[in-house]
This record gives sequence, structure tokens and C-alpha cells, in this order.
Amino acid sequence: QVQLVESGGGLVQAGGSLRLSCSASASGSGFSINAMGWYRQAPGKQRELVAQITSGGLTHYADFVNGRFTISRGNARNTVYLQMNSLKPDDTAVYYCNGKIGAGWTNVWGQGTQVTVSS
Repeated sequence: QVQLVESGGGLVQAGGSLRLSCSASASGSGFSINAMGWYRQAPGKQRELVAQITSGGLTHYADFVNGRFTISRGNARNTVYLQMNSLKPDDTAVYYCNGKIGAGWTNVWGQGTQVTVSS
């Protein structure tokens, strides 16, 4: 069973920066990570993709990112980071780490970390 653990959320003023981290671990035999990414969910809204990076290093960003965020992987490939700059109040949400695991690209979710951007 794969687990994702996030860290790095918090409260920041508009225009500030935060860096989110997510590490994957598993009990039992090894696992393959096809892609890792970040989603977010604001109150009353649906969960939406923020950014994703594949095992081959390809990245994809939501349009609203507009060059402000950067997704990257750690050397061990089981860690993913989201560097968020020029944060806006609209970025306030719970940010969830997502992993697409194994041959079936099974979705695995972290517990979420709160990001609050004050105006």
C-alpha cells in the first residue's frame, strides 16, 4: 500500500511564496510511480489539477498557474515539490498530493495541506 505524505502548507501574504513537498512510501514490495502531481480544492469548489510530472519528467500545469508555480522531483523520484510564487488569495485551498501508481495508474492521495493566502 502506497502512502503519500505532504508538508509545507501555511499562511502567506499575497505575492509571497510557499514550497509544498510530498513523499511516497509503501509497505511490502516495490511500486512504480507513473506520475505525481498536485491538486487543490477550495471551499465549495471541485478538486482541480494544479500541476503534474510524469516518471519521464514531462510536466503539465493548469492554465491558472500562468508561470507562477514549478513542479519538480527529488533525486529519489518518490518525492515531488511544488514551488509556488506570486501567490494570490484565489490560490487559497487545500492542496493534495496525487500519485498514479502501478500498471493500472491507480490514484493515491495524500491527506492534504492547507494553503491560505491573505490579501
